[in-house]
Amino acid sequence: MASESIFIISGYSGSGKSTALTAFEDAGFYCVDNLPVALLPKFLDLTSVSIQGKSGFAFVMDLREKGFLEKYPDVFKSLQSQGNHVQILFLEADEKILLQRFSQTRRQHPLAKNGELLKGIQTEKIQLQALRSTADRVIDTSNYNIHDLKAVIRDIAKKGRTDSPTSIHILSFGYKYGTPPDADLIIDVRFLSNPFFVPELKPLTGEMEPVRQFVLNDPNCKSFIDKYLDLLMFLLPLYEREGKSYLTIAVGCTGGKHRSVAIAGVLFEHLKKPGVHITISHRDIEQ
Repeated sequence: MASESIFIISGYSGSGKSTALTAFEDAGFYCVDNLPVALLPKFLDLTSVSIQGKSGFAFVMDLREKGFLEKYPDVFKSLQSQGNHVQILFLEADEKILLQRFSQTRRQHPLAKNGELLKGIQTEKIQLQALRSTADRVIDTSNYNIHDLKAVIRDIAKKGRTDSPTSIHILSFGYKYGTPPDADLIIDVRFLSNPFFVPELKPLTGEMEPVRQFVLNDPNCKSFIDKYLDLLMFLLPLYEREGKSYLTIAVGCTGGKHRSVAIAGVLFEHLKKPGVHITISHRDIEQ
């Protein structure tokens, strides 16, 4: 079997695994949903020759298959020992969000017995703890719509096809809504002057020029940005050298609407250069 780029998509039911698989398919990957993990090596042997022109493989594997938890460690380890680049993407979401999604779709949770949906979600979370801890990337989809998740997966797929630098995601958020669980670096900008207390700026966001100028005109802002960019310029080559494929830089303020959005935008503009894979999103801007 030739060396292949293989993505394993797993995680909680209702977290968006089907959407992620569709995004991989759109990116030119050969995709299979719910393939029994024990059949994976043989499947790759049979199909590797016939998928010339494809970017690699993507599989959704989860607790729908009985025996998955017992079999996957040995199978994945064997594939890696043969020189394959196996990456595990683990998708998750808050319990409340999962409950809402199942309520909207009226789908049956694979572990929900006698209609006890919450118990099924909690049981699945416990059973998948070990897999989550070994995943190459954990993606919290709680605040993603279908288009957001597909954009994230497209970036991952692009990285999987090419030997490119670390992909950077700049994310603004509000501390009052919790810190992002998938952040690698978190910077707190609540020390800057708050536009929330300026009546004409309160209804605006950090993407708008009046708020942006208010934040950037804070006496401490320029020094902070210069020093933080110096730190990032020092760290990014080190992350790349260690083989880190994805880096999420989170910028937080109180509500996630003004200061963090403005500073995230400045960081994005400074880091956006030819050859750099960088995206930006504002988690709590509409809160």
